[in-house]
Amino acid sequence: MKRIILIIVAFITFSAVNGQQIYYPPVSPLEPLAQTPFQKGVDTSTDIVAMTLPVATLAGICIARDWQGLKQAAFTAAASIGSMLILKYSVRELRPDHSNYHSFPSGHSTVAFAAAGFLQRRYGWKFGAPAYALATYTAVGRVLAKKHHWWDVVAGAAIGVGSAYIFTTPWARHHDFAIVPAANDQYIGLSASMNF
Repeated sequence: MKRIILIIVAFITFSAVNGQQIYYPPVSPLEPLAQTPFQKGVDTSTDIVAMTLPVATLAGICIARDWQGLKQAAFTAAASIGSMLILKYSVRELRPDHSNYHSFPSGHSTVAFAAAGFLQRRYGWKFGAPAYALATYTAVGRVLAKKHHWWDVVAGAAIGVGSAYIFTTPWARHHDFAIVPAANDQYIGLSASMNF
């Protein structure tokens, strides 16, 4: 299934690059709309979160020496970013601030939700919940900063999470992680085991 998806993404990319001439709308005759100080602050903070979340994910993978997870993260990143770029340069939707025609889908949301989906799928909700909170802030912030419409960030989130769920397997399953209740006449507790 993964190979089929990669072949489809590669085919679409090749077709978009080498196919017939694509219609590009003219540059907007409108001046870009000025951002308020609040919108500028939100815009900057979403830039920081969208860059920091994948970098922190990569650092965590390397610290854990989860090389299988690194491979899965690379496939997730390639599929999500590739799909996002194909759509962004094919759809050519005008941003709400009239700055350019790269509104759909949101790249920030795609990257943030791909990292969050990977963390949740690979390492569980302990890491996934805070990552999803940051990704949600990024998506909402992009709308508040007038960089995207709500459907742009929803599409970006779906691409990111979908890619993570296609290419990522749970770390606990890979290591045969198990928690089993244990009891005898002197104690009651839990026993955990894992293969390395």
